[in-house]
Amino acid sequence: MLETTDTKQQNVESPNTKLIPLVILLSFLFGVAGSVFGSTFLTHKGIDLGTGSEVKNIKVNEDSGVIDVVKNASPAVVSIIISKDLNKIPGYSSAPLDLGPFGFDPFFQSRNPDSGSNKPNIQEVGGGSGFIISSDGLIVTNKHVVEDTSATYTVLTNDGKKFDAQVLSRDPVNDLALVKIKAQLLPTLTLGDSTSLQIGQRVVAIGNSLGEYRNTVTTGIVSGIGRTINASGGSGSEQLEGVVQTDAAINPGNSGGPLLDIGGLVIGINTAIDSQGQLVGFAIPVNDVKKDVDSFKKFGRIVKPFLGVRYVLVNQTIKEQNKLTVDYGALIVSGGQASSPAVVVGSAADKAGLKETDIILEVNGQKVDQGHSLAGLLKNFNPGDIVRMKVLSRDQTKDTAVTLGESK
Repeated sequence: MLETTDTKQQNVESPNTKLIPLVILLSFLFGVAGSVFGSTFLTHKGIDLGTGSEVKNIKVNEDSGVIDVVKNASPAVVSIIISKDLNKIPGYSSAPLDLGPFGFDPFFQSRNPDSGSNKPNIQEVGGGSGFIISSDGLIVTNKHVVEDTSATYTVLTNDGKKFDAQVLSRDPVNDLALVKIKAQLLPTLTLGDSTSLQIGQRVVAIGNSLGEYRNTVTTGIVSGIGRTINASGGSGSEQLEGVVQTDAAINPGNSGGPLLDIGGLVIGINTAIDSQGQLVGFAIPVNDVKKDVDSFKKFGRIVKPFLGVRYVLVNQTIKEQNKLTVDYGALIVSGGQASSPAVVVGSAADKAGLKETDIILEVNGQKVDQGHSLAGLLKNFNPGDIVRMKVLSRDQTKDTAVTLGESK
């Protein structure tokens, strides 16, 4: 009997048809396994720190990578405890108040330190974080953590040991400070290079969260680079330029702790949060720390150049508002009060003849603009250095030599 092509085709395919469910099942299983493998492992290039040679095709498990960073870095992260004699704080006394027969003070009187005991009443009043960068006890932290010159500071290491701490130097213009404890053979962290940071890069933050939870770990990414923020707290506020933005949760008490890359290198110092946002934190680039350490080794303190002007960076909006002829540069302006002059009397700028409404266009040939602020350019110099500035003054452009002073 002759068979049609259709019948013959049907007979040939019929046995294989039974394999279809098995093929689908295997494809599903392999797909799941592949997605898990692909999401867990990353292949990238690295640098052998011993030889400096490039190492290719390193497979890193992201979870174990973070765990390794935390395990290796945590021993070098410290808590900094701030203590004060409360009897020396105006309006406070440790002496008990006469609360009367009803157990309360009907006049809400303030405590008078002169009426109480003269015995010191040392209490913890705050805390922050820091990290060890040399085995003999050199520690980096934020200036605002150790800004109170009347307080005493204690460093608590990860293994529970306590050390009296000495503040070696506070950065006069940046939120950084160096602290020292007397110890040897301490674990340390290695400083990385913040110029190579990339948005989206994975980071790990470690610190004394809320002043209570030591070595709290959060993870996230670099979400912005080169930010300028006005940070406030403690005794005042300051403008920080070139900071790193991250969505790794940074809480009060984390200040001074390290921001690490996935290789365990310090790439920033956690310093501020945006109180209006969620998961918006900021860290000072680690290269600023390197400069401070070098300065301390050279001068015995952290020194920074001082020009002595108050300015705003010119952009298109500032140009139009002030009817300027340029859309870049640093416009010298006053703060409207005697305490915030445009040019500080006796400063390097004053001696060089800079005036209010002058616009500093260039520093040593580099244009001053949104990507190269005046403060950012000057921090690459030392006090006593002579810099050449191109200045627009009363519609006339002139070249001015300025000998930088020292910030106090």
